[in-house]
Amino acid sequence: MSPTAEKTDVAIIGAGPVGLFAVFECGMLKMRCHVLDALDAPGGQLTALYPEKPIYDIPGYPRIDAAALVEKLVAQAAPFHPIYRLGQQVTSLAPTADGGFSLATSSGTAIEARAVMIAAGVGAFGPNRPPLQGIEAYEGSAVRYLVTRREEFRGKRVVIAGGGDSAVDWTLSLGEVAGKVMVVHRRDKFRCAPESAARLKAMADAGRVEMVVPYQLDALEGDGTRLSAVMVKSLDGAVRRLEADFLLPFFGLAMTLGPIAGWGLNLERNHIAVDPSTCATSTPGIHAVGDIATYPRKLKLILTGFAEAAQAAHAIYPRVHPGEALHFEYSTSKGVPAA
Repeated sequence: MSPTAEKTDVAIIGAGPVGLFAVFECGMLKMRCHVLDALDAPGGQLTALYPEKPIYDIPGYPRIDAAALVEKLVAQAAPFHPIYRLGQQVTSLAPTADGGFSLATSSGTAIEARAVMIAAGVGAFGPNRPPLQGIEAYEGSAVRYLVTRREEFRGKRVVIAGGGDSAVDWTLSLGEVAGKVMVVHRRDKFRCAPESAARLKAMADAGRVEMVVPYQLDALEGDGTRLSAVMVKSLDGAVRRLEADFLLPFFGLAMTLGPIAGWGLNLERNHIAVDPSTCATSTPGIHAVGDIATYPRKLKLILTGFAEAAQAAHAIYPRVHPGEALHFEYSTSKGVPAA
């Protein structure tokens, strides 16, 4: 092993909800973890894309906001003292002579681990940007591809573009605080839950949301820093000017495996194929959990990823503690160390 590399038992690639829970599962088995993520904060998509959106299918929580779930998962992992290496992408992964793995990051961090757990969600992701001239000048200020604090939009004029769940969900949410919300979509049908569609129609009927359909984005007006209007065009070429302070385009994410694609793992449609009983990949010692892992009839749910993290941690144990028998104990009898 390199004397300059940081040493750990398990390197967890991805600090989303499943990666965070994997720290807890590994910790309960006395395995130390380093957690690496290209984002600057833990939480993955929950933090980056919809921290204020409620989640309804976490056991024991009829409703919990995404940011609150991340906070609780970080607290749950804290007693096991994980080392976080955030804001840096894992650029290389290679086997070592002693059966472990060496990892290098975009920031020059070197880590050597006995095993690797890939919990990278959908891989590297970024927004699908609308093809509007000069949009780059407004990105991060007047043009947002995600909402982190809806209070920023209180009393403001907001144009939301898109026809999927994100566009509708944020219309429903921002309709409660924004001064005016205008929804731009190329047709009057939305790809969202029927209940959400019904709520959107009710808000529009009540005058709390203006439906700009069928239109599509055409141009931006502003001084290069502050936005003054969004120009939209109908399918027959008619142009409308929507006075606006913000544009929120929700056209989905462009997703890629990034460097993971070059690590020699069995891939199926940009996912990593695993054995569902252990979440083992085609390379011994490397496991994949959460949305990035695939196997027949898999359900892409956070709770599925939680169970996979537990399966993978137990499968990894013999590599970290060779020759030691693992006597399974429930957390209610074993307890958790103080943070």
